[in-house]
Amino acid sequence: MPQHVRGVVARSKGAPVTIETVTVPDPGPGEAVVAVRACGVCHTDLHYREGAVNDDFPFLLGHEAAGVVEEVGPGVTGVAPGDFVVLNWRAVCGQCRSCRRGRPQYCFATHNATQKMALADGTPLTPALGIGAFADKTLVAAGQCTKVDASARPEAVGLLGCGVMAGLGAALFTGEVGPGDTVAVFGCGGVGCAAIAGARLAGAGRVIGVDLDPRKLALAADFGATDTVLASDGDPVEAVRALTGGFGADVCIEAVGDAEVMRQAFYARDLAGTLVQVGVPTPEMRIDLPMIDFFGRGGRLRPSWYGDCLPSRDFPVLVDLYRQGRLDLDGFVSETVSLDDVEEAFGRMVRGEVLRSVVVL
Repeated sequence: MPQHVRGVVARSKGAPVTIETVTVPDPGPGEAVVAVRACGVCHTDLHYREGAVNDDFPFLLGHEAAGVVEEVGPGVTGVAPGDFVVLNWRAVCGQCRSCRRGRPQYCFATHNATQKMALADGTPLTPALGIGAFADKTLVAAGQCTKVDASARPEAVGLLGCGVMAGLGAALFTGEVGPGDTVAVFGCGGVGCAAIAGARLAGAGRVIGVDLDPRKLALAADFGATDTVLASDGDPVEAVRALTGGFGADVCIEAVGDAEVMRQAFYARDLAGTLVQVGVPTPEMRIDLPMIDFFGRGGRLRPSWYGDCLPSRDFPVLVDLYRQGRLDLDGFVSETVSLDDVEEAFGRMVRGEVLRSVVVL
């Protein structure tokens, strides 16, 4: 029978979040109920609260999570009760034109649960990214559950559900960083530091962290940046070129979601270099580039959506690397908080005081 749990809800645009009683239905065909163990506080949740994604209020926030499968609905074979899983928002359909071409990481029809969770008065909730994990339990499509090693720390591996995976994948998959490459990462928050970690995993010879905040540059060094550039001290494009023999970086990763930062990353590339844009922009942002510069510099300009990852393939491998001590996911966890602390955690995130606050349930 339906369960009643606590959840963090954004009722209207810009209003502080509230703790509400949420009704979680029994899982239907292809669905699973997951008892959430940990969920990161991500900028995307704040975008939902501010109405920057859509206006389908009220939202059940939270999406960057790990937990344990409690129940599954008819027809579910990929996971079972008791499985420890990282939740993902790319549950591939297997049937769209991208999946049929062998490119499921670009699936155009990813699955969400069919049934709706609801407030106590019956008002249906819109779960953030189809997940809604700022709650004791949540209902998702079974394909959103990726089974990983149960010995892993939920607070750390749950971050693969969004921001950390986006940064890792921007380097490993979208940017295709290779051994000996030079990489410049513009913006050294959680996503940017994950891109730095991904570049080091890929064997990059030089990794340059660029940011306005000295605190974030210190974190960039902790995650493997060989050099750092304080952008407020001068032209970061010239600084990157000076560190790369005057040529520019092989791969530049924009991890802010800002038009001016993207312009800097574009010009900080070497000829035929790659620009990866993984920072999430707002709808009104525009970038203006002379066509001769676009043409004349060559290379590739690649937006990175979820780090071009395939959760079923990538999450277990990355969790294994974490368990082997080769990927420091613990370093992204700045603090652990409760459901009641989410609103305050948003403030610390906006002020740049944390890489990730993680709600522990």
